[in-house]
Amino acid sequence: MTSIGILGAGRVGTNLAAKLSAAGHRVTLGVRNPAEAATPGTAPRITTDQRTAARTADIVINATPGDTALARLTDLRAELAGKLLVDVSNATRDADDGLPGELCYPGSSLAERLQAALPGTRVVKTLNTMLFTVMTAPETLATPPTAYLSGDDPDAKRTVTGLLGDLGWQPAWIEDLGGITTARATEAMVLVVPHVLRLRGFQPFAVSLAR
Repeated sequence: MTSIGILGAGRVGTNLAAKLSAAGHRVTLGVRNPAEAATPGTAPRITTDQRTAARTADIVINATPGDTALARLTDLRAELAGKLLVDVSNATRDADDGLPGELCYPGSSLAERLQAALPGTRVVKTLNTMLFTVMTAPETLATPPTAYLSGDDPDAKRTVTGLLGDLGWQPAWIEDLGGITTARATEAMVLVVPHVLRLRGFQPFAVSLAR
């Protein structure tokens, strides 16, 4: 059993918490206002503030909004030191309809900025190229989806690959792209997402490789 702290209790964070808890991990949800956190009983988990969640976990998942994640996690540098940080966010500015618009870090990526700001933390980017429901139920798509991995530490990526397996991802569906700089490619894939959502609605999908 691994101790996992998830920063963010929106649809992404709670969805991951439920599946990882069911897989036997000890999950702590880190929220900005623990007293206001609702949805009791949705998963066997602990809810606390984000600083405590980061400090007490072995692995931390960033499921906070990508446009503010860099400042928020930089403030947790001491708590994240020596930890594995899994970043599943996309840093975009919202379009007029609230869907993802421009990238916050063109020519770079949130994952790269996080790794630079947190040199004592091993950052791995993954699961940012799909609707949140596919993160924990990849088998529901008619075509096998792809979960991309970006990160500089091979051991950290192996650990994340194991977590992906707990979420239902088969080894053949996981694509290790290489170092953390490759995250700029997968983060840029979010630019196709609003067009798909406007045409199809919030139906499960993933931006995947076809072979």
